[in-house]
Amino acid sequence: MTYTRKATCMFNVASWSEKLIADIDGTGTKAGEAYFPDRGLTRTDVSYTYTGDIEGTGALVYLIAYKADAAPVVGLERFEGSIAGHEGTCVFRHIGHQDKGSVSIHLDVVPGMGTGGLENLRGEAELSIQGHSDHGYPLTLWFDID
Repeated sequence: MTYTRKATCMFNVASWSEKLIADIDGTGTKAGEAYFPDRGLTRTDVSYTYTGDIEGTGALVYLIAYKADAAPVVGLERFEGSIAGHEGTCVFRHIGHQDKGSVSIHLDVVPGMGTGGLENLRGEAELSIQGHSDHGYPLTLWFDID
């Protein structure tokens, strides 16, 4: 779908809490308190902060399937704040994949889940992250709003 408006921002991970659901092989990597299976499933609770044309916070739940390559990632995020001056809440659906050094996500607005000035928001974004950044990650949302 083609959208006529664009909002750009930076987002940062404010919190990340990942819990094991299933460990297929019983092998993996431990980093602090977190355990990442070589093959398995995790549930991750994430908080994001957004600055720029998109200003606000997001609460997200990811389900991650770990495997050697292109591991699937799905999630739902409740955003609260403003997009291009429109205040309210909306829900983003995240669908993508990850490997040890990168993440690629297609993000789209879930219709019928918005409130306030974001009630009629429609849109999508492509997100590609290579490695870790202490300064945040760029995001461009293409959208329309009635």
